[in-house]
Amino acid sequence: QVQLVESGGGLVQPGGSLRLSCEVPGTIFSIYSMAWSRQAPGKERELAARLWNDGNIMYSDSVKGRFTISRDNAKNMVYLQMNNLKPEDTATYYCHVYSFGTGVEYWGQGTQVIVSS
Repeated sequence: QVQLVESGGGLVQPGGSLRLSCEVPGTIFSIYSMAWSRQAPGKERELAARLWNDGNIMYSDSVKGRFTISRDNAKNMVYLQMNNLKPEDTATYYCHVYSFGTGVEYWGQGTQVIVSS
């Protein structure tokens, strides 16, 4: 089963920063978009940021201006730079990519981010 691998989560104080990384297997082809979603305890999963092949980017209102999604095609990596973190950013963060070649959205197992003093 093809799976993405996230890293970079952890405990951070409010106002701090974290950079999440996601390794995308080279076996996934024809990637149309890359994204990060998150799920806080007791809440539904929400899309935080998505980056399309044409360079367009979407951020949710809750992270806009604080989070930045980026990719390194040479390394098959996707990143999420998170600045000015707030306690409400506490969640498990998932990396996922959509392949138009297979019509499948591939997911990682998630990395936990806890924002607390």
